[in-house]
Amino acid sequence: MTAVGWIAMALFALAAGGLAWYFAAGVKIKSGWQNGESPLAKWLDARRRAKFNEQLPEALSTMSNALRAGFSISQAFDSVVAQGEIPMSEEFAILQQQLRIGMGFEDALESMSRRVGSDDLTLVTTAILISRKTGGNVTEIFDKISETIRGRMKIERRVKTLTAQGRLQGIVVSVMPLFLGIVMTLLKPKLMIPFFCSLTGVAAVAATILLVTIGWLIIRKIVKIDV
Repeated sequence: MTAVGWIAMALFALAAGGLAWYFAAGVKIKSGWQNGESPLAKWLDARRRAKFNEQLPEALSTMSNALRAGFSISQAFDSVVAQGEIPMSEEFAILQQQLRIGMGFEDALESMSRRVGSDDLTLVTTAILISRKTGGNVTEIFDKISETIRGRMKIERRVKTLTAQGRLQGIVVSVMPLFLGIVMTLLKPKLMIPFFCSLTGVAAVAATILLVTIGWLIIRKIVKIDV
């Protein structure tokens, strides 16, 4: 391989390493959650939060049944820890530990709500605190919130099904230029490596990346529907 080829490979490795560092940097573990500012940290955080939201209706049903059986709200939390799945059981276990070391009930609930960052959990926390002050029926509140969350999740799944083709097209269109570039480089290295090292090649690659990025953002904007 010529010196130009080695230089091109070194630049490619440096760029790949920089991208990997950018996506992985900032990942921190705190209370079982990935807290960070990097794209990877935000993706992990969103993935865990989505899993938490999926488990929340079942946790509400568990707490509602425990309260109907005569248990206290703290014992209802224990039932979620014992019967729930990760990450639901982890978060409620942290809540119980905070209550055992002397943190106030309201402060512990608000701490979990901030830690998780779920709008659904914030709604549940607010309902619990209001019912404790006004003496409302917590079991009925849990049932109604659980029904509301299940209905919204059903609509979200329907929307994802309808937009699946658009998301797939966005992925294919975005990956195709990179795939073709790698294949052509492997088949015709003597032709492609000098092209990548030339000013025209660099400009063409930069323009391709820019256009693909713009196209991906447009497609993402179209298929992303908030429910």
